[in-house]
Amino acid sequence: MALSPNMNVMLRAAEKAARSLIRDFGEVEQLQVSQKGPADFVSAADHRSESILYEELSKARKDWGFLMEERGEIKGSSPYRFVIDPLDGTTNFLHGIPHWNITIAIEENQEIVAGIVYDPVRDEMFRAEKSAGAFLRNKRLRISGRRDFSQSLIATGMIAPQKPTHKNQLSQVEAVSRKAGDVRRMGAAALDMSYVAAGRFEGFWEYNLKPWDIAAGMLIVKEAGGFVSSIHANDNPLYNGNIVAGNGKIFDELKRTLLSASAEKDAA
Repeated sequence: MALSPNMNVMLRAAEKAARSLIRDFGEVEQLQVSQKGPADFVSAADHRSESILYEELSKARKDWGFLMEERGEIKGSSPYRFVIDPLDGTTNFLHGIPHWNITIAIEENQEIVAGIVYDPVRDEMFRAEKSAGAFLRNKRLRISGRRDFSQSLIATGMIAPQKPTHKNQLSQVEAVSRKAGDVRRMGAAALDMSYVAAGRFEGFWEYNLKPWDIAAGMLIVKEAGGFVSSIHANDNPLYNGNIVAGNGKIFDELKRTLLSASAEKDAA
């Protein structure tokens, strides 16, 4: 199946940025043993990746806007804009853990219409376009068919203790752990959502996320047959900062479990 021009533009940009990050990741593994540590180096790697993405994408789509983790919002004259995280899973990258990604989405009038999540270490390119399905490389993605919550693997992302929703999420982790087969905290939200789309996880939830963390992953889950919403509502989670995703049966039970745990925490 031929790729659309917009998808080709995103893929080329991501692959170019990935080459830079892979080189930097090799350096991080060496710097990890130093006393100073690689934090400043990783910050520079993040900015280099974003610069490459911005340069490549703005050259191909001159009138489009951008929403980026490092540079913020850059307005364009088009109704389209790119939503970019040049290095999702920064802490993993910082510690030499090979679980991080580049994520790019296309937003049209506050709706995500295309997106990619690229894991350069494994060379796994997850991609989706609205109404055209989700794919890993050229293989069609479908969410897990597992319906038994007690056998499901659920992913989450823990937030910092100083955040106001931290204790609430701890209660949710405990509640989900009692009911699900197991819970994973991998440290890269975009990949977590892509893994839901690929059937590797049955569900995912997280708080305090930014649009660039989840824009592409949301669409990939939906196009793989999954469900996505805010945890405490049924609206678009893109700008709410919290999200729950999963297949039909698991999604409903996961969301009920999260809401019940929140209610118990509030009543305590």
